Amino acid sequence: MGGAKLVDVEVMVSWASSMTWKGLYPILSLSKTVYQKGISLTKKAMKQVESRLQRNPLLPKWDILIQPLLLVIYFSKIT
Repeated sequence: MGGAKLVDVEVMVSWASSMTWKGLYPILSLSKTVYQKGISLTKKAMKQVESRLQRNPLLPKWDILIQPLLLVIYFSKIT
């Protein structure tokens, strides 16, 4: 982590927002939603999520590109 001490939410968000990939900065938003434990997606809902994932064949567990939902809907309508 480059020596950053991730001691609180503000430090974590600040550190994450300073990261770049190919010259692009991430767009971050902090969700304060508390989710119930033990809740899972239905198989149908999970298939919709998985359709947006592109896995790197060299690192399939760790390198995943998640396509934005609106982009997926747009391209599915034009193809």
